[in-house]
Amino acid sequence: MGSATRVALEEAEARLASLASGVDLATGEELFAAGRVIGDSAQLRGALSDPAIDGSAKTALVRRLFGGFGSSSLELLSTIVSSRWSTQSEFLGGIEEIGIRAVAASAPSSAAIDAELFEFGRAVASDAGLELALGSKLGATDQKLALVDRLLRGKASEQTVAIVRQLIGSPRGRRVGELLRYASTVVADQAGSLVATVSSAVPLSEAQLSRLEGVLASQYGRPVRSNAVVDPRVIGGIRIRIGDDVIDGSVATRLNDLRLQLAG
Repeated sequence: MGSATRVALEEAEARLASLASGVDLATGEELFAAGRVIGDSAQLRGALSDPAIDGSAKTALVRRLFGGFGSSSLELLSTIVSSRWSTQSEFLGGIEEIGIRAVAASAPSSAAIDAELFEFGRAVASDAGLELALGSKLGATDQKLALVDRLLRGKASEQTVAIVRQLIGSPRGRRVGELLRYASTVVADQAGSLVATVSSAVPLSEAQLSRLEGVLASQYGRPVRSNAVVDPRVIGGIRIRIGDDVIDGSVATRLNDLRLQLAG
């Protein structure tokens, strides 16, 4: 991610926070819809992400194109297009991320969106046929979205359904597992927390996970919620992934390191 994009995201996140109660599920869904329209038009994408074009002109174009959207959606889109982005791809990614954050912000406190995304990702990863149906470039988007609806509606929050529909409908070259991990991280960050994926050879107890979350929270300075994965390849110990950080205390890794040392 380029430095300009980091600044642009910070500005958009600050604008989202300032809108507070004016943000609802429709706000996020409208941002998703705008991102799809912009992404499908090279001319529009270029015009709205061009730093040489005055921000007021781009804002006027957004309001003309998406005038039927709610006021919060238009405010967020105006902030996004008025900012400088490192690349067109990161510009589109920014619209999507702020849409995910808006959807997450609209959820009731009882919703566990990141956990639902994790469980859906695990279900997809365990079923090669399902992963192919959702991730194949040859499949029709309408059919993929219908499959998402059959799998999730009535079983997950409407916020989770909206996010998954966006990711599957507009993958932009990303694999399903990657998309769901990314969205889970964004959702957790919007709530002021982090998500840790904890892999072990045998199931960990709730008490063990709770202690681990406490240790990680003290290390990272933010609340941490863990997703436990049983992976026999770990052999012993645990492997923890938080964002781009990997803490690997598994026996499998130590054995592999030893083999490399002996080979050297």
